[in-house]
Amino acid sequence: MARELTFALGGATYAAAPTKVDRSKLYGWTRTVAYDDDGRECELASMDASGTFVIPAGGMGLGVLGPDQEWVERSALQAVRLDGSPAPQLASSFDAPVGLTQPVSPDDLLGCDVTAVYQLDGGESLATALGDAIYSFDYVYRAGYTSNKAFVLAADGNAFMLVGTLNTVEYVGLEQAEGVDEAAEDDAEEPDDIDFSIF
Repeated sequence: MARELTFALGGATYAAAPTKVDRSKLYGWTRTVAYDDDGRECELASMDASGTFVIPAGGMGLGVLGPDQEWVERSALQAVRLDGSPAPQLASSFDAPVGLTQPVSPDDLLGCDVTAVYQLDGGESLATALGDAIYSFDYVYRAGYTSNKAFVLAADGNAFMLVGTLNTVEYVGLEQAEGVDEAAEDDAEEPDDIDFSIF
């Protein structure tokens, strides 16, 4: 059974299971296939740095080595702040009710680079409670040190959750436009005193 998120809104709680909306089912997909001269499908492989060994797909991975060049398990790693103190770990959003307290504007949603869309199964009553409002919260799938911005909204009687990262875009308005440099404009009107005979 899918894990459920619990949302707290207007003094009531609503449980719903997020199901990812598969973009390939909406838009389709393409796949590029290479064949050899005999019509057999080619498989991806890599070469080592010396060019001596062929490494098949799945034969390479990433790892972490300590100062003594020994393998370090990821569970042994710990995030720290700039001053060296341990960074606090964020709890998973599935561990406690998510408070939907302050609605946000559509511009806030449009300012986010959405990377995943989830339909909240069983969230029909949540969709009714949401109405036309959009709510935002910090989404943490698994307990860790980073979060993503999530938006909860309703459409056609269903509740949806959009997850992504906020874009840092600076808009330039007319009040920030530079004025015309009058001195440069005056210089442009002066006759050209270049003596072309020197060329």
